[in-house]
Amino acid sequence: MRYALLVSYDGTNYGGWQVQNNCVSVQEKLEDAALGLFGKRTAVTASGRTDAGVHARAQVCHLDAETSVPAGKIADALNMRLPEDISVLSSVTAPEGFDANRSAKKKTYCYRMYFSPRRNPLSDRYSVWVKGSADIAKMQYVLRFFEGEHDFSAYAKSGTAAKTFTRIIYSATLRAQSSPTALNVEIYLTGNGFLYNMVRTIAGTALYFANGALGEERVIKSLETGNRDFVGKTMPARGLTLESVDYGFDLFGAGKAKQP
Repeated sequence: MRYALLVSYDGTNYGGWQVQNNCVSVQEKLEDAALGLFGKRTAVTASGRTDAGVHARAQVCHLDAETSVPAGKIADALNMRLPEDISVLSSVTAPEGFDANRSAKKKTYCYRMYFSPRRNPLSDRYSVWVKGSADIAKMQYVLRFFEGEHDFSAYAKSGTAAKTFTRIIYSATLRAQSSPTALNVEIYLTGNGFLYNMVRTIAGTALYFANGALGEERVIKSLETGNRDFVGKTMPARGLTLESVDYGFDLFGAGKAKQP
């Protein structure tokens, strides 16, 4: 039987989603928990990898198991075996043919930063401090250039092993909220897929544009030529969170997924 899991995790202490030899991963912790629950090693497949230090509000995974534990209780049984920085929020019987990775239609990431004269240690775990201020209107303006279908090779880490660098960004939006000590900014990107470091580099490019370090022509050329000389810096991982994964139907809402 295949089960779908909705998982949230703080990526601070992990080398990313995928099992690796030289560091602890989120996948490793989930598979260890599944071993303890089901009594055998069980592969846990996610909608996609997150990099070292990146968080997830709603990562979607699947696993195959034969168990007497009701589908809705698998989340609780796994959580008893997971560390505090990883939690299964929901578990359901997956619809026929469901694959957490291959069935995904859209993903939404959010990059968070805050502008302030001084660093706030309580904000630093999930967002990045930028000293001073920025022109938020300019940040909102430049994000529209990333919407649509583009070659994002300039925004991928050098040496990234991808079959194609073309991706579709359905929406690129910004939310800003002021507090007494800072301006908190959230950049939301929804697309059909993302390259390694792509969201973090788009966020850095928007920041550079807002601060006047990059002009409009250079941003346009980055998408036309794939030249990394025309983009901003890749922002730190801790500001990035996988917010949601869209499968074209409500996978968890009814307690048991039913594909239309």
